[in-house]
Order: sequence, then C-alpha cells, then structure tokens
Amino acid sequence: MTALPELQPVHDDPYLLVLDKPAGLLCVPGRGDDKQDCLSARAQRQWPDALIVHRLDMGTSGLVVMARDIAMQRALSAAFAERRVHKRYEAVVDGAMPLRDEWSVIDAPLMPDWPRRPLQKIDAEGKPSVTRWKAMSLRPGEPAATHVLLEPLTGRSHQLRVHLLSIGHPILGDALYGDEALQARAPRLLLHASELGFVHPVTQEALFFRRPADFAPD
Repeated sequence: MTALPELQPVHDDPYLLVLDKPAGLLCVPGRGDDKQDCLSARAQRQWPDALIVHRLDMGTSGLVVMARDIAMQRALSAAFAERRVHKRYEAVVDGAMPLRDEWSVIDAPLMPDWPRRPLQKIDAEGKPSVTRWKAMSLRPGEPAATHVLLEPLTGRSHQLRVHLLSIGHPILGDALYGDEALQARAPRLLLHASELGFVHPVTQEALFFRRPADFAPD
C-alpha cells in the first residue's frame, strides 16, 4: 500500500488547524471501504485530536478549519452558524457574466431533490439560501467562461453549484449538475475555497487565510 503524503497545514496551533483540501478528497468518510480515505482521517493520523467543523464537497478544493478539542469544535461550529466566519470561493463558470465592481446577490431557497438525491433544488418551501457573486474576468477562448468570486452567506449543501446553475452559469467540470459537454471542459469541478477568516475563540486574534485557486488567472 502506498504511503500517503503528510498534510502540510496552513495553520497549526494547540486549538485548531487550517488545511488546504485537494479536489477529489472527501472531508469525512463515506459509505463503503473505498471511501474511508478522507481529510479527517488523514488529519487524525498526524493530529489525533483533530475534529471536523465544516465540510467542502468532494470535488471542491480549498481551506478547511478543524478543531483540536470538543470545546473548540463547538465554538467554531457556532461561529459558522452565526455567520461570523468570512468565506470566499473562486469558480470558473459557463458563459460570459457581466463584469461589475459591485457584488450581485442570488437569494433562492434550497431543499433536497429527493428523487435524485444527493442533488439539491431551488424550491419556495426550501431553506433560505443567499450567495454573493462578482465576475472578475472572462476566460479566453470559446465557448465563453468567466472567473468569479463567490461568498455564501448561508451554508446549504451544494449551494454555490445550484445557485450558479439557476442563473444560467453552471460551474465547469460539475459532474452532478452539468451535462457531458460541461464536464468535458475541465478535469475537475472548478470550485475552490480561497479565503477563510474568523476570530480565534481562545486567543481572540483575527485570523485570515488565503490560498488562490490553481485554476485562477495570474
């Protein structure tokens, strides 16, 4: 069995960790023996006290914070629930989006699409879901694509993917919500958690981390 490389933490202190998850890796174990390798399992091999606080989809890369005891897990979970955590993502989406200085907002409630689980759908009976977005640049070539910044103000499952799809700009490489042509335009889901900021629950230091997407323009 090939030894897995050690994780290189973005931040490591006695209370919490910040890691940069690669695309294609689960945050927590899935069902089946083939889905036991995940970020939390790898982290616990190096930091046995590491506890999950939030998750990214398997196809999404980027910054993830983990707690190192139960009290910190509760404190960080509360910070996420109370929207005291700054989260910013980068994505490349289909089509040409308008380039403007100000942020635009998608306000569309989400709920599980039960016949097609694990997919989500927009539904008036769903949970409130809000995403801010700003188009940064058009990608060269055809068909058109746009590099965008995204800030989810709520944390629903697949929120960014479904919200962008709802306005006609699905994320390139999306194997769940995209057709074959969209999937073929990228080797992976082009969605990355690039910024994470919050106040350290113990030290009260304002922490900010940034890891640009490897698919972002220079």
